[in-house]
Parts: sequence; structure tokens; C-alpha cells
Amino acid sequence: MTAFVLGNGISREQISIDVLLSCGSVYACNGVYRTHQVTALIATDTPISQEIQESKYSLNNRFYTRRPIPGLGALPVPKEYFGFSSGPIATAIAVKDHHRNIYLLGFDMGPDVNGKFNNIFASTKFYKEIGAPPTFTGNWTKQLIKVIEDNPQHNFIRVQGSTTASVPDFAKLKNLTHLPLATFLIRINNKKDL
Repeated sequence: MTAFVLGNGISREQISIDVLLSCGSVYACNGVYRTHQVTALIATDTPISQEIQESKYSLNNRFYTRRPIPGLGALPVPKEYFGFSSGPIATAIAVKDHHRNIYLLGFDMGPDVNGKFNNIFASTKFYKEIGAPPTFTGNWTKQLIKVIEDNPQHNFIRVQGSTTASVPDFAKLKNLTHLPLATFLIRINNKKDL
């Protein structure tokens, strides 16, 4: 089974979530709930997590957070990844759901092409403004490495677009490969070789 885990880097702008949902399970973070119902949604930052739960999204959809509000349907994040950020937790949940091939989309791990904040939701509620300084991604890198190293029997494929940073520490991971965005788009649009 194939899973698609969505980070919110702008390299995934060309990728249709609806097409992904037709090809496999989709795990996403934070602001994705505004437009899509996905296989599982994860949010660890308190303000957006509260908004998601209060919107009633979590009553009808699988939603994970660190401190669920009682009665609103949210699930607690896996204990072993409690302190992790949303993207690495989403990846871990895809593993727990027994997906063998896990595509990482929008895991840019760096600034945009202008050296600024790289997020598809920039300038919307709970997010920094377009043109803001980039977010530090060192913790995300360490956390993602931990999830991948913990699960050597799974295949992780990081899709790389023009804003996807090179991460030297990923080179040591035998079960992580990289795929150009153009190649991924051909695969997903033809629903082949996933």
C-alpha cells in the first residue's frame, strides 16, 4: 500500500491532493484541514490544533494532536513521538498504518528560492507572512531521520522540487531515496509505478 505524507513546503504546490487520495492514503498537517479531508491529519501547535478540534473536523475525521480536547474526537499522538513536530509524526503514523512505500511531499527543509519562509500556507491564520525569515528545520531533520531509522523495512521516497533543500544527513539512510518532482507527477498522473 502507498502513502503520501504532506509537509507544507511550497514544492508540493503542483501536486493535487485529490489525485493523491485516488492513489493511496494521505497524511497531512495543520492547514490542510481547510480544504481537504485526508486519511489522517496531525497538528502539534496548540492554536491551530484547538481550531481544528473546535471546527468539529476531528469528530468526523482522524486527527492527532498532543493534548486532545475531551469530547471533540481527537486522538493522542504516538507516545514515542510525543515531542516531535507534525510532519515527522504524520510519517510515523503512515508507518503504523502498515504502508510499505511512503512518499514525502513538501518536506523542503529549507527556505524558498528567495531565502524566505517556505510554507504553502504563508500569510494565512497561524502562519508567518510571505517574506518572513525562514523557519529553522534542524529539529524536523533529526526527527524524520529517527522515524526512518526506526523503520528499516519501509521505503521512504522524498519528492524534490525547486525549493527542496539538500540535506546531507539524509545520505546515510539506506531506506530513503529521492525522486524529482517531474518524475513523481508523471507517476501520479498515470497512476503507475507507485
